[in-house]
Amino acid sequence: MADLSARNPETLLDLLAGASDASEGGLRFIARDESATEHNWGNVRKRAQIVAGSLAASGVVTGDRIALIYPTGIEFFAALFGTLLAGAVPVPLYPPVRLGRLDEYFRRTARMLELVRARVVLAESRVQRILGQAIALARPPLGCKTLDQLPKGSSIPAVSVQPDDLALVQYSSGTTVDPKPVALSHRAIIGQMGALNRFWSDTPEHKHSCVSWLPLYHDMGLIGCVFPALARDASLTLIGPELFIARPALWLRALSKYRGTISPAPNFGYALCLSRISDEEIEGIDLSAWEAALNGAEAAVPATMRAFAARFARYGFRAEAFTPVYGLSEAALAVTFSNLAGPFVAHRFDREALARLGVARVDEEGREIASVGRPLPGYSVRVADENGMAVPEGTIGRVWASGPSLMTGYLDQPEATERALRDGWLDTGDLGFLHRGDLYLTGRAKDVVILRGRNYAPEEIERAVDSVPGVRTGCAVAASYLPEGADGEELVLLIETARGISPEQRAALPRACRDAVLGAVGIPVGELVLLAPGTLPRTSSGKLRRGEALRLHLAGELAPPEKVTPLRLAGALARSGLAYARLRLKKKVRAHG
Repeated sequence: MADLSARNPETLLDLLAGASDASEGGLRFIARDESATEHNWGNVRKRAQIVAGSLAASGVVTGDRIALIYPTGIEFFAALFGTLLAGAVPVPLYPPVRLGRLDEYFRRTARMLELVRARVVLAESRVQRILGQAIALARPPLGCKTLDQLPKGSSIPAVSVQPDDLALVQYSSGTTVDPKPVALSHRAIIGQMGALNRFWSDTPEHKHSCVSWLPLYHDMGLIGCVFPALARDASLTLIGPELFIARPALWLRALSKYRGTISPAPNFGYALCLSRISDEEIEGIDLSAWEAALNGAEAAVPATMRAFAARFARYGFRAEAFTPVYGLSEAALAVTFSNLAGPFVAHRFDREALARLGVARVDEEGREIASVGRPLPGYSVRVADENGMAVPEGTIGRVWASGPSLMTGYLDQPEATERALRDGWLDTGDLGFLHRGDLYLTGRAKDVVILRGRNYAPEEIERAVDSVPGVRTGCAVAASYLPEGADGEELVLLIETARGISPEQRAALPRACRDAVLGAVGIPVGELVLLAPGTLPRTSSGKLRRGEALRLHLAGELAPPEKVTPLRLAGALARSGLAYARLRLKKKVRAHG
C-alpha cells in the first residue's frame, strides 16, 4: 500500500496521480450475470486524460461546470476525472430510473442544469438518447455529448488546482425542498476522505476493501466509497443500484466473494435484503469479513438491524458490524459515527415527553431510537433552539455541525448559504438531542407532524404500518395539515399498497392501519389514502418527499406513474430525438444569421 501521509494529497488530482502510480487498487464492476470487469487506477487516469484533452478541444475552460449523467461504469469515472483534469467542475446527476415519471425527471434535470449553468452534459449513449427534452429546456451551450462524440484532443491542458478551488457540485437530497447545488472545495473533500480513512486501519496483512451498490451521483457512494479507496490504493467493488434493487442477493454475494470489509447502505437496503433474498440465492456465502455495515442517509431502524443480524448470522454476519452514522451533502458526507468496535446503541424514550415537551426521557415502553454516535475527529456537533442557543442534553433542538469538510456554500445562492452557514457552523435542518454524549435524531425540522401542540416524528408513524399485511414496506408518508374550517391540524397518512394485493386485503387495510398507528404512537389518523405502488414522490437517492407528497395530494395531483410499455418508451425516444433536431436547427439558423 502506498504511504498516504507521505503523498500528502491536497486535491483530488493529487489523489488520482498518487493512486495511478501505485501497483495496487482499482475499480471492479459487477454485471448482472456476476461477471467482473476490473480497471486499475492507472487505467482510470489514462482514460481520464483522453477525456480531458477532448474537453479542452471542445472549448471547455477552467471553472466550467460539466454535468455527468451516467449509470455505474467506467465511463462515469473517465468523465469525472477527465473533467477535473481539464480544470472544470463535475456535477454528477442521476440518470432516468423512474421511466413512468419522465416528464417530472426532465423538468427537474433541466432546472439542475440551469442552476449550475452547465457548459456541456456528458452522458452514456443510452441515457443521451432520452435526454432531449431536458437538454432543450436547459440549453447548455455545448449540448449533450457522449465521450465518443467529443472532438479528439492531442493533449491534456496544464491546469493549476488549489485546495480551496471548487472541486465538485453535488445536489442535496431535496426531501423537503427542491435540491440545492452544494459547492465543495478540494480541501473539503480531502478533509472528509481523511476523516473516513482514519477508521480503516490498513496493515500489510489486512487491507480493507469496500463493496458498494450506492449511486455514484450521491455523496455516500462517491465521496464515501470512491475517494477513500483512491486515497488508500484500495480495490472498490461496484454494483449498479438498479441491479441491487432487482436482485439484492448480488450485494451479499459480492461481499462474500471479494471479502468486503466495508459496505454502507441506507436502512431500506437492509430491509430489502430481509424481504427479497431467498436462502437458495445465498447458499454458501461467507459474510465474516464484513466489519463495518454502515447505516446512514435515512433513519437507522433498530428492529431492521436486529432482524438483519439474526437472519444472516448463520452466514457469518456479526451484529457488531452495524454502524449507524449521520451526515449530509452540505458536510461532504459524514459528521458522526457510532462505535465501530461494539454493537449499535439504541434506547427507548417516552413518547409524550418527546411530543409535548421536546425532552428525551428513557422509558422502556417508549419510542426506540438508535444512536448515530459522536462527531468524527476534527468535527463538532451542538443542539440549539430556534435562536441558535445551545440547549441542555436531553432536549430536542436543531442539529448544528462544524468540521473541515463543510461546503463553501450553495452554488451562486448567497441568501440560502447565509441561512445555512453561520460562523463556521452548519444548520443541518435536522432535529435531535444528545444523550450520554451521543447524538440521536428525531427527524427533519420541516417534516415534523404537529397535532394539538405536540410534535411527532413522521418516521415513527410510517413505521407503524410497515408490518400491516398489504402495505408496501417503506412506502408510507405521514404529514399534518389544517383542513379548511377545522379546529386543528389533522394527520393524513398516504400509503402505497403492495403489488398483487387482494380485494379483501385492500378493504381491511384502512382499519388495520389506523389501529396500528393508534397502538404504536397513540394518535388517531384523520385521513388515510391508499395509493398504487410507485405513487409517492422520492428524491434521486430514494428518500420520500413528504412535503411534496402532501402538496400533490391536497392539489388532487398525486397520481401513480404511467405504465412503462415499449410503445411509451418508443414515444419518449421519438420526442427526445425531435427535441435534439429542433436544437440543431435553431443552432444552424443562428449560425447563418
